[in-house]
Amino acid sequence: MTQFAVNLSTIFQEVTFLERFKKARNCGFSYVECQFPYAYSIEEINQVLTQQKLKMVLLNLPPGNWEKGDRGIAIDPNRIEEFRCSVKDGIRYALGLNVPHIHCMAGILSETDPLIARDVYLENLYYAGTELAKHGLILMIEPINPYDMPGYFLNDIGFASDIIQAVNLPNIMLQFDFYHIQQIQGSPLVIYQQYADMIGHIQIADVPGRHQPGTGEMDYQKIFAYLNNTYHGYIGLEYIPDGRSENSFEWLPRVGEGDKIK
Repeated sequence: MTQFAVNLSTIFQEVTFLERFKKARNCGFSYVECQFPYAYSIEEINQVLTQQKLKMVLLNLPPGNWEKGDRGIAIDPNRIEEFRCSVKDGIRYALGLNVPHIHCMAGILSETDPLIARDVYLENLYYAGTELAKHGLILMIEPINPYDMPGYFLNDIGFASDIIQAVNLPNIMLQFDFYHIQQIQGSPLVIYQQYADMIGHIQIADVPGRHQPGTGEMDYQKIFAYLNNTYHGYIGLEYIPDGRSENSFEWLPRVGEGDKIK
């Protein structure tokens, strides 16, 4: 499982966040990712990463006020300064934790005109990408399906591709979640092949339920067999375990020796 990264925001929720690192190591993983680490200090997280010999490969920028419904603030014309502060916080954590990828959530489109939101989004992504590039970091954007996150601005991979091309910075890439693409339009492996050159990070979950592979309708055997020969990055396990977290990895041995992600 050397290239699979457990998402510590969705898996091992049976214990506290800092205890999840040990759980990941005990289950045989070397890599982890998370959504928002900001409730804990860099020193606290680094301590458990070092103790458990783990590398964190992805985190998100601060999303605004999650409890009040924010899902990113990058499209909000009234919060540009707040967004720039979030970029600084994200970079500080990424550098402190040696994390190479930062995901920027776009936000919920409410009363803002979509054309204005797009302009603000482009401006903010250019700022964030430029700042991250100073430190050798990669900025990720991800299409999220409208069923799990109604009103989310970036809900189409073609639109995401257009945004990346418009910003035109080499360190802005697609975060490709097979679960979200299956929910948005189906045929995720075909869509992946279409946009593979733009993809810098992969996440997985099955449909329906967003549980571990093998619990739904998606053919992850076929997906992994293809990725084994074409993809050399990390695969984030951003699923909600069906049952105990430790038992949700039973699908991994079923990936045959020739199909394992090296």
